[in-house]
Amino acid sequence: MLSPSRARTLSLALLLAMLSLASAQEVTEVKDGDASKKAAGKKTVDLCICLDTSGSMRGLIDSARSRIWSVVNDLALAKPTPRLRVALIAYGGGSYDSTKGWVQVQTGFTEDLDLVSSKLFALKATGSTEYVGRALQTAMAFDWQKGTDALKLIVVAGNESADQDPAVPFRDMCKTAITGGVMVNSIYCGAAGHADAAGWKEIALLSDGHYAVIEQHGTVTLQSPFDKKIAALSTAVNSTYVAFGKKGKEGVARQEAADNDAGAMGEDTAALRGSSKASKLYYNRWCLIDSLDRRQVKLEEVKDKDLPKEMRGMTLEQKKAHLDKKRAERKKIQAEIKVISAKRAGWIATEMKKRAIKDNRSFDAAVRKAIRAQAKQKGYKFEQE
Repeated sequence: MLSPSRARTLSLALLLAMLSLASAQEVTEVKDGDASKKAAGKKTVDLCICLDTSGSMRGLIDSARSRIWSVVNDLALAKPTPRLRVALIAYGGGSYDSTKGWVQVQTGFTEDLDLVSSKLFALKATGSTEYVGRALQTAMAFDWQKGTDALKLIVVAGNESADQDPAVPFRDMCKTAITGGVMVNSIYCGAAGHADAAGWKEIALLSDGHYAVIEQHGTVTLQSPFDKKIAALSTAVNSTYVAFGKKGKEGVARQEAADNDAGAMGEDTAALRGSSKASKLYYNRWCLIDSLDRRQVKLEEVKDKDLPKEMRGMTLEQKKAHLDKKRAERKKIQAEIKVISAKRAGWIATEMKKRAIKDNRSFDAAVRKAIRAQAKQKGYKFEQE
């Protein structure tokens, strides 16, 4: 039997051991929590694009289709690298619901850039009633990122009077937007001296946005000697994405469709898309690697039936090794894309200077300029000035 003093000594030692173990567990939990928070704690850019899809706007729609990847690539140069969410609204289409002001949501905020691309390519130019106020009202009803660090932007583009909406004045919606920390950038597709241009300029003035006048068909396209190689690598990198779960098959199909759509627009568009797929902004939740890297899922909790056939029946260690191999392959291809894309960018800049080509009247130039200026206000810096 232990003496009272010996018992007290053992009790104290046991208590200290328990406290030490609890402290170690707490540290582990905090570290894991910090890592998870760091993975999900990127500054966010919310970009809502509102496009006039009335019958006269085919040129604008084509410009958006071919140059959405140019916008993504430019934002990928921002430091710190943001989390990008894009929403797409079409307004003015003749087949849209008149009770909703001929406005149709194509997609709410999403990080799935392939989805945004598919929605852009599905747009048709029909109709003649363009209610800018209703489009802005629809955009403001979205689930915008909370917090003062988030960069919240609307880009609204059209070629008719901005003041047509009889129920929702654009001026009221601009005030609502800026009160909510959302800046509205307006793009008028027409002549700067046209009477309708004044309303579009007012949109930007009322909501701390940028105003631009562009030509619908003002997109600059140059085919470079590097385009085909980038497009080929863009196709090759698809094999490193590991589809899983109910959304996997759909995601793969959308990725391939976006490749095909970009290729149909021209080699330069395919190259721009390829560059985007090498950036940190290109994220697919349907890919097991992307979801694991974002801590959206735990590998040990993914059921075998939700895995691709080649991974079913593997041990946990075999699954990890398989995914590590795919991840390494992707990084290698992406690194090659980045090197060639940099050469392409240099070639384009030289050629534009040589040919005295100015890219100041295009949709993507207007959007890139606005986003850069507003991103800098939030503390972002860009690799290339």
